[in-house]
Amino acid sequence: MSRMETIAIIGGGAAGLAAAIAAARAVAPLGGATDTEVVVFESDERVGRSILATGNGRCNFSNAQVDAGEYRNAPFVAKTLDALAAHADPGASASRAASVASEVASTAGEASRSAANPAAGSPRASDPVHAFFADLGLMWREEGEGRLYPLANKASSVLDVLRGALAREGVRVECGRRATRIDAPERPGGRYHVRFEGGSVAHARAVIVATGGRTPRGLVPDALPFLPQRPVLGPLRTDTALVKPLNNIRVRCVATLAVPDGAPRAAEAGEILFRDYGVSGIAAFNLSRLARPGDVLLLDLVPQLDRRACERELRARRARLGAPVGEELLAGMLLPQVARAVFGQAGLRPEAPFADGDAPALAGALKGLALAVRGVGDARQCQATRGGLDVAAFDARTMEARRLPGLFAVGEALDVDAPCGGYNLHWAWASGIAAGRAAASALAKRAGREDSRA
Repeated sequence: MSRMETIAIIGGGAAGLAAAIAAARAVAPLGGATDTEVVVFESDERVGRSILATGNGRCNFSNAQVDAGEYRNAPFVAKTLDALAAHADPGASASRAASVASEVASTAGEASRSAANPAAGSPRASDPVHAFFADLGLMWREEGEGRLYPLANKASSVLDVLRGALAREGVRVECGRRATRIDAPERPGGRYHVRFEGGSVAHARAVIVATGGRTPRGLVPDALPFLPQRPVLGPLRTDTALVKPLNNIRVRCVATLAVPDGAPRAAEAGEILFRDYGVSGIAAFNLSRLARPGDVLLLDLVPQLDRRACERELRARRARLGAPVGEELLAGMLLPQVARAVFGQAGLRPEAPFADGDAPALAGALKGLALAVRGVGDARQCQATRGGLDVAAFDARTMEARRLPGLFAVGEALDVDAPCGGYNLHWAWASGIAAGRAAASALAKRAGREDSRA
């Protein structure tokens, strides 16, 4: 009689689905007498709902040039990506990846090449995550800053290929199953016990925790170190006197996050969206990963000019326009509402005549419109969570807990986050694939040892 072993994946989001597919592909009859099933337990009524909401419904699923240095706990991430690259997916086909690349280049490449992005539509199958999706049949295109989006421009197309792979690989999916506790085996090499709401229990030789950034501390065994969680990659709450009149206005700028004494901590070029509580937009989201209450956000509204060049431009505009009032001076440079905010910070009246001597103060406000940071704004808009399971407790090559063999953690359940641009989803896929393969391999080795003792 064969023995049935289980790889239990807790969570059916991006990391969990990648782990399930990778594990199922790597699973074979273990030692002849052992069968292994891969099961995804998802608390929602369907898997992959979080994927559908990414990228404003378009799913920026990866980046063309993933740099481990962009991530929190970068050395850990680098080891994971390097290990993944060193081992080809046993279920993926290089010829399939090449075929997808050829198809996309022939059907969508000409239109893409005529646009600003000559590389659009070409799968980069040399990256293990990209090869994984090429093998699933996904086609994609590259947009600005290396962002990769599905060719169909809908997140549902990413979920479709994942769900298709789950079915083909025989993965069992159980929805409406909210795990509340994972108990470690009573003895080394034993099975984990996954407890669910309602009192049911599942037993598994390997468990992959893929519950995302809201992983509760009580879910995992107490032996695992757990860091406080906080939302990041979202809007910033600032003092409101300046931003309220600018609500829903967008500006292109360079935003610099500075500590209270003025020393810069980080800078982002891009779009800022003023909200009545603070600022949003990609630049604000990326800086939120580093921001602390008391920091200062400085918005350079004319980054193409340095401070002195800005002063010269203001004096030249005054001369050309015949000694205008302040509002007239900035017409054509800034929207009137933004111009009034700049004048206010410079201590000048927008309705008063502009003098040459006003140029230094106005240039200072244009080059550094200052907002005091109070914290993260609307946490519901945050795209990532910092904290959770400490990476120091896990093997970066396999995602396995060092002191609890058979227990793995992936994606945002670990203390890893990155800027916007597809990096966080790339980490979800990469860590999931690594854990899925490692879990299957661990079961195979265990079965081999047991058969050799039989």
